[in-house]
Amino acid sequence: MRNNKIQKCMLMVGIGLTMFGLGACNKASENTTTTVTELDSTIAIDTSQNGDADANTVQGEDEVVEIVLSDSGITVDEVAVSSDTSESVYVANDIIYYETGKDFTYGEGTEADAHDLEEATGHTVVHITKPGTYNVSGKLSKGQIAVDLGEDAKDNPEAVVTLVLNGIDITCDVAPAVIFYSVYECGNDDTDTATKDVDTSEAGAKVIIADDSTNTVNGSYVAKIYKPDSVVLSEDKTEVVDSSKLHKYDGAFYSKMSMNIEGGQNSNGVLNINAENEGLDSELHLTINGGVININSGNDGINTNEDGLSVTTINGGSVNILVNGDTGEGDGIDSNGWLVINGGKVTAQACSDSADAGIDSDMGIHITGGTVMATGHMLDRIEDGGQTYAVFNFNGKQALEETVYLKDESDAIVMEACPDNAYTVMIYSSPELVSGTYTLWSDDTQLANQGGSMGGPGNHGMNQDGMTPPEGMEMPEGIESPEGMEKPEGMEPPEGMELPEGMEPPQGMEMPEGMEPPQDGERPDKPGYENGDIMNPNNQGNYTQEKTYEFQINEGANMFGGIS
Repeated sequence: MRNNKIQKCMLMVGIGLTMFGLGACNKASENTTTTVTELDSTIAIDTSQNGDADANTVQGEDEVVEIVLSDSGITVDEVAVSSDTSESVYVANDIIYYETGKDFTYGEGTEADAHDLEEATGHTVVHITKPGTYNVSGKLSKGQIAVDLGEDAKDNPEAVVTLVLNGIDITCDVAPAVIFYSVYECGNDDTDTATKDVDTSEAGAKVIIADDSTNTVNGSYVAKIYKPDSVVLSEDKTEVVDSSKLHKYDGAFYSKMSMNIEGGQNSNGVLNINAENEGLDSELHLTINGGVININSGNDGINTNEDGLSVTTINGGSVNILVNGDTGEGDGIDSNGWLVINGGKVTAQACSDSADAGIDSDMGIHITGGTVMATGHMLDRIEDGGQTYAVFNFNGKQALEETVYLKDESDAIVMEACPDNAYTVMIYSSPELVSGTYTLWSDDTQLANQGGSMGGPGNHGMNQDGMTPPEGMEMPEGIESPEGMEKPEGMEPPEGMELPEGMEPPQGMEMPEGMEPPQDGERPDKPGYENGDIMNPNNQGNYTQEKTYEFQINEGANMFGGIS
């Protein structure tokens, strides 16, 4: 595991105090050999066991199975765990991992992603194979909790496992430390009916963070491994041109099915996730309703994977994310579908040195409640979710550990943040953020802006004030260069992309197919623009280039640029 960055700063929002990082599906209105031959090339096998007591029977509806982890011997309901694969809980040294010494036909990983057999078999896998509630406590320094109810579980509403995390400390160096392989999937994969409004209360993967407990999950990942019979090579046999996935698990805490996370009655239990790659990862939907979740990750802190389908929903609790930059990239929260924040407290810091966002979503971000503080170097589309938010776009990277304050007209502090990662974009939303005039401070220095408030619904992509990514970063595909920026000589824009205002195409360059030159040589307005300027949907405030120390907040979306 990579060393995790130690946090030094805190975020105080309103009257709440929240640590930055660690320091700190249905539509609606969260040791034995294996007989699976397909997995033989990716499973470490060791027949030595921790015990063979016949302790594990399928529990009744109201029963809770007690699992106590220990390097000296795991117990189930106070009896040594079994190695019998027919039991509801058994152990084996058969972890799935990316194997070292393989060629390019094995998978997409590199030697940096690979592990040898000795390292892999040093991990004890606690297998859960029957539906029910499992209260887990104790420490396992090399191990994994793996939930697999069988290949038919996906369509069985009774195939539900509830993991109650009640003081666990588990480390896995070769794969996720906690993984749901196969349970009931409450969502559907129909992109035609996909929506941001999902209900994961019936999800087969349920997690409860027990009150007054502290839980630590230190996990790795498994790079993509191909199904052996799916690999198609190029004519010269030097590269894979087609394949199907056998395994790929990017997160330290991972679910292949939709996952629902709850807090206890007091919602004060803590789950700390330290991740080599991604932190908390679900292949379809993820809902967080409570608890305190702190994530320190090498890549995305939270990720939901299905393009145009996945929904990450936060209804309550406290979620604190720091992307430590070990992989050189990473969003705080990344949903390949929608991100919906209805409540709770969210702080998310993207990687310091990449063009990533504190909160990122392909289909749109909806903030209807709660308190959100996100920092990074990009701004993704924020829809009109009903709660006012402000985007602060700084002229350059902000110095680490400088405290940023937002003060209202009475000089009361509305927002106070001291991020540990460098950033150029800060997003803040809270019920306490209301219409009015504010000032922004960095330590004792008052900051000015050169862009006005917009009000109304949000927008997509980079801040319209002309934000550019930090030096050395490339503009994301499909985003226009800021007005006035010159393109390298002879460079053609992507098909269908407009040239920035005032820029002429290089001599001899043709207009993209289907694009007609504007009449009278004038550039037509893009959606959201009027006469080349940003349209103000609610006619509240106006974009200006004049330097001002006032930050006029209006109801809805507020964008401020050129801050220094």
